Amino acid sequence: MQKRKLGKNGPDVPALGLGCMGMSISYGEPNDEESIATMHRAIELGANLLVTSDAYGSGVNEELVGKAIKGRRDKVLIGTKFGNVGLGGGVPEGLSGGHPDYVPMACDKSLKRLGVDVIDIYGLHRVDAKVPIEDTVGAMKRLVEQGKVRHLVLSEAGPDTLRRAHKVHPIAAVETEYSLWSRDVENDVLPACRELGIAFMAYAPLGRGFLTATIKTLDALLPKDRRRDHPRFDPENIKKNNELLKTIEDIAAAKQCTPAQVALAWVLAQGEDIIPIPGTKRRKYLEQNCAAIDVKLSSAEIETLKKAFPLGVTAGTRYPEKQMKALGI
Repeated sequence: MQKRKLGKNGPDVPALGLGCMGMSISYGEPNDEESIATMHRAIELGANLLVTSDAYGSGVNEELVGKAIKGRRDKVLIGTKFGNVGLGGGVPEGLSGGHPDYVPMACDKSLKRLGVDVIDIYGLHRVDAKVPIEDTVGAMKRLVEQGKVRHLVLSEAGPDTLRRAHKVHPIAAVETEYSLWSRDVENDVLPACRELGIAFMAYAPLGRGFLTATIKTLDALLPKDRRRDHPRFDPENIKKNNELLKTIEDIAAAKQCTPAQVALAWVLAQGEDIIPIPGTKRRKYLEQNCAAIDVKLSSAEIETLKKAFPLGVTAGTRYPEKQMKALGI
């Protein structure tokens, strides 16, 4: 697996990591045995950056990651997050997700669930509008000083917040959605990262599975799949968004690879400072995703994909309206 640097001050990480959320929540039924096998296979393939959060099943996903890495701690980089109270982060009464008094509490719980002494990459899952970012990152900085955390990340933060946070302590990366159908970070967040020497961890680089070209109707999703609540997966929007897929499918056919590999290759081609973290709970798809490293797009193909997916082309917002308010703060 190729390596990329996680910002000026961060560690070397695999060019492609593994998002673990869907192993426990949101996408279909959990299968812990296969999920653990998938994490073990990721370690074997060198895609050993495992990314989770205390919000994924209120700690359930962290516990699952903890089981998978037992006896393998020296072979993995662990990224987890705190502060997404909308997903059940479990904040004590009187505090909020980014409150400096809550930060060490959240970290200690994550350390215990993961079964580790130190978290490699610790992130604020959502910026807390009630708390100055300097206070939240100040508390995160103390975790670094205490040896509980190695590097800091912000998720879905706006560019001004990022600049303010970076003055308090170096931010290694921003973790935010980025794919062919979610390119809005190119306007301001990605330029701010590059200005400051901060890497970009692209979650949902496959458009929550849509860019695999396998979700062309709502029937492709199980009844409890959370994507059914996402505007982009509304039946009318799926119909419109299906029209975007032909370009990916044509390039995939020409290259004898999958549409998913084309979509990942496009993200990888956007810069050495970008680390996609596609999620899967199956070894088969993990192996396919890792093989995207070897799919080389020509400059003409990259340009063709950009033209097929201009900013704002996707029908529907990337989250339900309520959740959109927590993004880009």
